Amino acid sequence: MPVTLITGCSSGIGLAVARAFKQAGHEVWATARKPADVEHLAQEGFTARALDVNDETAVAALAAELPGLDILINNAGYGAMGPVLDGGVAGIRQQFETNVFSIVGVTRALFPLLRAGKGLVVNIGSVSGVLVTPFAGAYCASKAAVHGLSDALRLELAPFGIRVMEVQPGAIDTQFANNASREAEQVIAENSPWWPLQAQIRARAKASQDRPTPAVDFAQALLDAVRKPVPPRLVRIGNGSRALPFLERWVPKAIVEGILKKKFGLNRDL
Repeated sequence: MPVTLITGCSSGIGLAVARAFKQAGHEVWATARKPADVEHLAQEGFTARALDVNDETAVAALAAELPGLDILINNAGYGAMGPVLDGGVAGIRQQFETNVFSIVGVTRALFPLLRAGKGLVVNIGSVSGVLVTPFAGAYCASKAAVHGLSDALRLELAPFGIRVMEVQPGAIDTQFANNASREAEQVIAENSPWWPLQAQIRARAKASQDRPTPAVDFAQALLDAVRKPVPPRLVRIGNGSRALPFLERWVPKAIVEGILKKKFGLNRDL
């Protein structure tokens, strides 16, 4: 029975993936930060553990508890919304702590188990790391960093028989938009130079729910990819996951920027 560890299983992608892999016969170690979420996961039959991916001590303790590991899915993350300069250095740092640094910390702690089992590391990125949009700069930058890290890890872990897959979701039907909206409200303020564009900032926070793909469909597509004899290095799943990278690659940058400026009210003086 393959052993799979998934971070960020309280809801959305993490929970859907945990259910799909469990149904497929995996021993799923599902983690979440909040005790109530961990309890719910345990009630569903997962090996549930409380885990803050930014807590090195907690990560090390979990690594010591695992009997082995075949698949690590680095899913934990959130979306910081709002103008980059409004969020400032503190906002960028917090975004990278969870979305980027935790991938390094968790994967490093579990490296011996992955090496022993010649396992697979799955990093959940985003198409937002390919096509950058305004009012989500910290989030987009963090997911672009996930892409770079995944490429580097794929090369560096190859000699140990460890494979690395990056997943770039498009719009998936989760709580991401609601959580992103809450993040945006913490940044939006009347003293901001971008206050006149508050409606556009709120719209960007909700953009991930534009005709979203059901999370259960996402989970099945990921499971299918993992099951392939040679798992692909990059998987794109969900509405917009192919169209947005196409725009970034083939449409002149000036045209894309013009579209984004118009869409988000940045084509006029403030």
